[in-house]
Amino acid sequence: MSDAAWIALALLSLILALLPLALGVANLRLFRPPQGAPPPGTAVSILIPARNEEATIGAAVDAALASRGVEIEVVVLDDHSSDATADVVAAIGRRDRRVRLERAPPLPPGWCGKQHACHVLASVARHPILLFQDADVRLSPDAVGRIAGFLLARGSGLVSGFPRQETGTPAERLVIPMIHLLLLGYLPMAMMRRAPDPRFAAACGQLIAVRRQAYAQAGGHAAIRTSRHDGLTLPRAFRRAGCMTDLFDATDLASCRMYGSWGELWAGFSKNATEGMATPAALPLWTLLLFGGHVLPWLILGAALAVPVPGWAVLAAAGAAAAGLCLRLMLAVRFRQPLSSALLHPAGVAVLLAIQWSALLHACRGRPALWRGRAYPS
Repeated sequence: MSDAAWIALALLSLILALLPLALGVANLRLFRPPQGAPPPGTAVSILIPARNEEATIGAAVDAALASRGVEIEVVVLDDHSSDATADVVAAIGRRDRRVRLERAPPLPPGWCGKQHACHVLASVARHPILLFQDADVRLSPDAVGRIAGFLLARGSGLVSGFPRQETGTPAERLVIPMIHLLLLGYLPMAMMRRAPDPRFAAACGQLIAVRRQAYAQAGGHAAIRTSRHDGLTLPRAFRRAGCMTDLFDATDLASCRMYGSWGELWAGFSKNATEGMATPAALPLWTLLLFGGHVLPWLILGAALAVPVPGWAVLAAAGAAAAGLCLRLMLAVRFRQPLSSALLHPAGVAVLLAIQWSALLHACRGRPALWRGRAYPS
């Protein structure tokens, strides 16, 4: 490769690394935890879809029941579990009347399981604010009040928080932190709060609060019945209906252990990939942004140890590597992520892209996505 080509490649990597760093620094000032209490008398329905969640649902319900500062009900929908999920919830309900166990009707054709479960939960909820949470989310006692206060103060139809992500295995520590990298490094949050464009919509499906009236206006989960990626499709539906959406940092308000093994992680990230990054139009661009800005600099530095690389190219690549590492270290400190995941940042990006490309290739071959014992057409 010519010296000019090395320099051009390194400069490209530097630009692609500096852009998310600059946006990430700006976004960290805007992405804050909600503060303040809601008005007196605020009532929230905490809605939890559960399918084979025997090991997690009890802790989730107990944490929700510890909420203070708001009136609550906790409604759990048992979605045809084959384990003791319903028994665990029923036992809690016998000692606390704020807990209700509902049974999911048969899944209608064309519906994703989670979207149907949330649709049913919304139909039986009693309060004007609906808080959808996954069964593996643990709320802090002041979480519901602060989330409700944020929703009402912002005037949004939907708000969503990103809980602290607990990671146990090396695979989790490598890939899970990519969620914050993508959010804060590539979403212009200031523009998201000004422009109603659905392209700026984002949410975390683990924790979403909505106003009931806005939910109905947007069509609720029925509007995204085929989707497996409510973190993107639900806020887009709200924005298309004229309701603004917003985000907050839920690191201090909630925690979540998404997946417990490499297999679960790969399947979990793959199931909704083709509704986000893994499309024929989007994935090549995302590969350029992520691989070019976060992996390529390290490859250039590695190549410089084996072949002659111009000094300017090495300097630019070193700057790009430092920019990517700086961003990941800031995110790791802010969101209590393992520092080891930041130091292995290029590997995490490479694995994330491998999952996305695998999901796209499977979809192109017509293979269904598998999740929770159900198969969904690509």
